[in-house]
Amino acid sequence: METKQSGYKVWLGLFVLLGLALFIGGIFVIGKQKNMFNPVFRISSHFYNVGGLQVGNKVRFSGINIGTVDQIGFLNDSTVVVEMLIRTEIQKYLKTDCRSSIGSEGIIGDKVVNISQSEGPAKIISVGARLLSSEPIEMEAIMVGIKETADNTRNITKDFAEIAHNINKGKGTLARLIRDPSLAKNLGQTIVNLKKSSKGLDENMEAAKHNFLFRGYYKRKERKARERKEKAEEERKEKLESKK
Repeated sequence: METKQSGYKVWLGLFVLLGLALFIGGIFVIGKQKNMFNPVFRISSHFYNVGGLQVGNKVRFSGINIGTVDQIGFLNDSTVVVEMLIRTEIQKYLKTDCRSSIGSEGIIGDKVVNISQSEGPAKIISVGARLLSSEPIEMEAIMVGIKETADNTRNITKDFAEIAHNINKGKGTLARLIRDPSLAKNLGQTIVNLKKSSKGLDENMEAAKHNFLFRGYYKRKERKARERKEKAEEERKEKLESKK
């Protein structure tokens, strides 16, 4: 009987130890995710719409997790305040011109706050600073745009199919042009005539240049063009010399 009771005590002790280990491990994992064991500082951003962001979501900088969302609340009826806890070791990389935006992990993953890199020489942010923000793009707006594009593509494809069907059936001007050799021949002759007319016009213009009635006009035109070209060349040289 005593042996049986001692066996129960051993199993009970093992279960207690296992439960204690799981409890400590859970605290460690949760604490690591919430930055409970790292020195942190607080910053915030204002948004018009947080797009489903929740307390505990990650904060990222250059794709690396640097903190967590600590609080989300209303500043007024049109502004939401997002407060974040950031690891103190990251503060030296965050500048006053960094911007925060709300994104997601993958297409349907959890929301995250992304902090952009600095774009120039700026000061390091202070504790409690407020970063400028960029409003998130709603998935609904993206889906509406995709739907509109798909509808337009479907309509265009339908129109092309109708045009191709009419051509195959010999309907419409384009079909007659393709199927009727005489129309194609006439079109070709029209193009040839246009080329001849253009050539004749060029010859007439060249003759007019040498006619004494128009000679002065064309000479003045050429002189102005030459002066504009010389002036542009002088300006280009002046700019090159000023750069030196």
